[in-house]
Amino acid sequence: MHVEQQQQIVNNAKKAEKKRRRCLAIIKSDCDVSPSDTPTIYLAILNVGLSNGLTEERLLEAAAQTGGSISEVAMLAGKSYCFLVCSTLEDSQLVFTGMHNVATIGQLGAVAYLSYVQALPALAGKSEWNKPLPSGLIVLPDFVSEAEEETLLKSIADDGRSHEGTLKHRKVKHFGYEFLYGSNNVDPTRPLDQPVPSACDFLWPRVGNFSSSWDWSKPDQLTVNEYEPGHGIPPHVDTHSAFFDPILSLSLQSDVVMDFRRGETQVQVKLPRRSLLIMSGEARYDWTHCIKPKHIDVVPTPTGSLTTQVRSKRTSLTFRRLRRGCCNCSYPTLCDSQQSKVPQELSTTLADQAVSLEQQNVHEVYDKIANHFSETRHTPWPQVAQFLDGFDTASVVLDVGCGNGKYLGCNAHVLAIGCDRSQGLLAVGRQRGQHLFRCDCLNVPVRSSSIDGCISIAVIHHLASAERRLGALREMARVLRPGGRALVYVWAKEQRRNDKKSAYLRQNKAVNKERTTEQVQRQKQQQQMEKQPQDHVALPVHTNRTEFQQQDVLVPWKTKDEQRTTFLRYYHVFEEQELEKLVAQLPEIELKRSYYDQGNHCVIFERKIQPRP
Repeated sequence: MHVEQQQQIVNNAKKAEKKRRRCLAIIKSDCDVSPSDTPTIYLAILNVGLSNGLTEERLLEAAAQTGGSISEVAMLAGKSYCFLVCSTLEDSQLVFTGMHNVATIGQLGAVAYLSYVQALPALAGKSEWNKPLPSGLIVLPDFVSEAEEETLLKSIADDGRSHEGTLKHRKVKHFGYEFLYGSNNVDPTRPLDQPVPSACDFLWPRVGNFSSSWDWSKPDQLTVNEYEPGHGIPPHVDTHSAFFDPILSLSLQSDVVMDFRRGETQVQVKLPRRSLLIMSGEARYDWTHCIKPKHIDVVPTPTGSLTTQVRSKRTSLTFRRLRRGCCNCSYPTLCDSQQSKVPQELSTTLADQAVSLEQQNVHEVYDKIANHFSETRHTPWPQVAQFLDGFDTASVVLDVGCGNGKYLGCNAHVLAIGCDRSQGLLAVGRQRGQHLFRCDCLNVPVRSSSIDGCISIAVIHHLASAERRLGALREMARVLRPGGRALVYVWAKEQRRNDKKSAYLRQNKAVNKERTTEQVQRQKQQQQMEKQPQDHVALPVHTNRTEFQQQDVLVPWKTKDEQRTTFLRYYHVFEEQELEKLVAQLPEIELKRSYYDQGNHCVIFERKIQPRP
């Protein structure tokens, strides 16, 4: 080897070591991890992580090429580093030698730099696969034989029908009754001509050991889904009143990983080919389930390590029994039957407690989270900005519930004034030199008929009674001059239109958020507090970035500081046409337009010009 080549190798090694030490110093200060000069089973990938495009699948593929066995991967949200736990010390040395300054991984093709560390950082937590299954969830492997699998697939294919449609390219076929996606329900008055195939009858005696406490012995509804690699289903709970307990799902042709979630707790469950999944009790009623749209799953091996598994075509048979009546389960705050039984009682209770509920779960919360909340509210929504641009020069526009005032600068040619209840959010706006004052949206200290335009964006859904929500609209109508226009946005219960997710749902990204035992315990305690709010009617705690199951909910906001404190904000999410019906109760205004915008119901109304006598 030439001297120049040798020197180049030495120089490259020095550069790699310098970068390795620099990355290690950053990680050490970030999460207090301790490097080790001698080999351990713990390895840190110093320069590549979730934030720069690395996936668990790609990392495990690279590690597998070294011949070392991996028992755990810790990918941290928003971090450009991650960690591996190897099965043995020998495995760890193989991975280090085979990857450090050798392996090219990640979205940008970065060369990986590794270091031995003494232990995983506390925030890495436990493996997703070490968690207990939700109560009532059972997976029965090898429930059918390969020959029976073939018979079932043939009976479905030979019924004379093509697939009835696609959902995100997923092929779907229904038997007995059509499953209505969006509402996760059926129409019991419209049975299909094709019942559940008789070829499935051999399945029911086999579940006899589990079905003694079930409300049914044979299903009358079957949904068949064909999944290609990359297909999935969004998080959902089948509507309580639609079907009895349990829900059964048979996996054919290939394996898949299904994710179950309740609150911040998430559990991954592998569904092997020809296995039967039983979702009953808590797992059926209280946990969402989904399949992430991926081409490769990370799965555990029999020895306890992790590996990757490429997805192939999979067909699922989901069996249900129509309830044809109300549900009386033990989860009343999540049950559509029990929520619908007492709407007047709930409305009355909320109205009686509205002032204190809003004070505790709206006003106090926004004052506490003001700075963090403001950091997430910086870009005006296009249709709101367009509405503001429509006002003439020198018009006076009022933003009721302006928050940090992000809309006050949209139109530089108008006089924009903002008001809000939160002192913390107003302080942010005042630092920007905006025209602001503090008030309640139910009592705006502005002269009647003096404002050319008014907006109220994501405000009145925080009011805990229909009368108070109507009162806020009445105040906006009062301050408008005749001919003045107002725009109102509220959160919609429906967060999906034409199979398109709202921006709110699209932010539900899959990241590893594991916790230490102490953090898990604290989270459980927090959840118990959340599910039993003191001093107020018991309201369900919504799971962020998922579909709303009820209209009146508590929505968590988690701070980004070390404590990661969770605050609960009260919301009344609006049904379709509910906002328009409120506007119709005000005779002095005229509805000009209503529309749906990224998970929000929106109206534009105008103060009527009274004819001269």
